[in-house]
Amino acid sequence: MIVRIAITAIILAILATGIDMGESARAIAAIDLRYLALVLGLVAIDRMVMILRWILLLRASGIAISTGNAARLFLVSSFVGSFLPAGVGADAARAYGLSRGSSDLQAPSPKPQAPASEALASVAVDRILGVFSIVVMSMVGVLAWAPAREDWRIAAAILALTIACSAVFWASDWLRWAIPDAHHDHSIARRVLRLSDAVGRYRGRSGVLAHVMAWSLFVQLLRITQAYFLGLGLGIAVPYSYYLLFMPLGLLMLLLPISISGFGVPQGAIVWLLRPVGVPDAQSFALSTLIVLTGLAGNLPGLWLWLRQRREIL
Repeated sequence: MIVRIAITAIILAILATGIDMGESARAIAAIDLRYLALVLGLVAIDRMVMILRWILLLRASGIAISTGNAARLFLVSSFVGSFLPAGVGADAARAYGLSRGSSDLQAPSPKPQAPASEALASVAVDRILGVFSIVVMSMVGVLAWAPAREDWRIAAAILALTIACSAVFWASDWLRWAIPDAHHDHSIARRVLRLSDAVGRYRGRSGVLAHVMAWSLFVQLLRITQAYFLGLGLGIAVPYSYYLLFMPLGLLMLLLPISISGFGVPQGAIVWLLRPVGVPDAQSFALSTLIVLTGLAGNLPGLWLWLRQRREIL
């Protein structure tokens, strides 16, 4: 945690040396509130879709959980994850709450519990499909933005990510090959293999995977559109086709567990990615900050639910 805080602070300090932070703050304060309200509405929609796709994965694996409990657990874990490493914090809190029936993460009654491997698998597959949907949107962005079509490095990166996402579903096979038989009964190896088996079982649930993948693509499109409207609200005149190209990389940066709440590295990436189309760094930083802040605003219902639960417990 200390290392991640330090990385976030260092990146922000480096950005501050070359960006007029006062100008960025003024740009944020002057944003067109109509666009901001529209984006917050889209954030609410993407949270509902994310809850839906997780419920689909849970029920496909036989985990009995009501829509209300799933929504509560998702929202509270998202709030808790705001204070943890970006990308994995909320996922870890969600898997823990589901497997332990923790009253810190869900309503005291009923407390749905699931085997740890199945709970982790549902979150892992949700994340894998989320990453894969970003990869697909990257392909769309390359096709939409003509100059990117000739860069073989972009195509190579997309292909590598596609292979990596697909390979996870066969992890049980290659892990058993990679781990010597003598170590299969060791506690850590046993847990890893149990998790990989749970993820692998989703290979037989192709209908659910396709359904969740479709919703994942919709979520990524919503997030790209959110960034576009925030840019319009800030007066950034960049075509939507370029958002389709650069935002998937920005979204991947948000998933990396090397920053806190998405501050730091993702902001630096977005500033760098908007330079080729002539956007001033101060405006780019304002946009990246608003992307992070509106995402955190989507976690506020989790704060309300968490405070309500604490009052009920006390």
